Amino acid sequence: MNGWILAATVELGGGGAAALWGVTTGPVTRRVIAQNLTTSAVCPALLLLSQGYGRPSYVDLALLLALLGPVGTLVFARLLSDDLERERPSAWGLTWTAAGLGAVVVVALCVATGPGRATVKLLVTGALLIGGNLIAARALSGGFQGVRGG
Repeated sequence: MNGWILAATVELGGGGAAALWGVTTGPVTRRVIAQNLTTSAVCPALLLLSQGYGRPSYVDLALLLALLGPVGTLVFARLLSDDLERERPSAWGLTWTAAGLGAVVVVALCVATGPGRATVKLLVTGALLIGGNLIAARALSGGFQGVRGG
């Protein structure tokens, strides 16, 4: 076991367990937020495991998850809009913490891999992960001003 795998284990143990608990218990608002933050927990762990095991295919999986995770949250937000309208979910502290964790992991991996195609893929994955989760969290907490239905 190396440091990358240990970091992924710690990250999945903390973030994954918290997200799993949030998805399986509580009101709809907490479940939707936890579903959004599941992407923020699993995607950086996949990136760390990719470096730890030397498997670049895990980066592709993380890229796909970073792209589809927030889209799934927006679909749930649309389908559960009546339930979410009564009580607007808000977890900005948790959202920014998860975004910061994703940024730290991406920067550390970019430094470890050095310049090249892999670094560009890591930066794109990080941008999709952070941007997508922030947009999905904003949509959950009340939407965007001036947008019809949001």
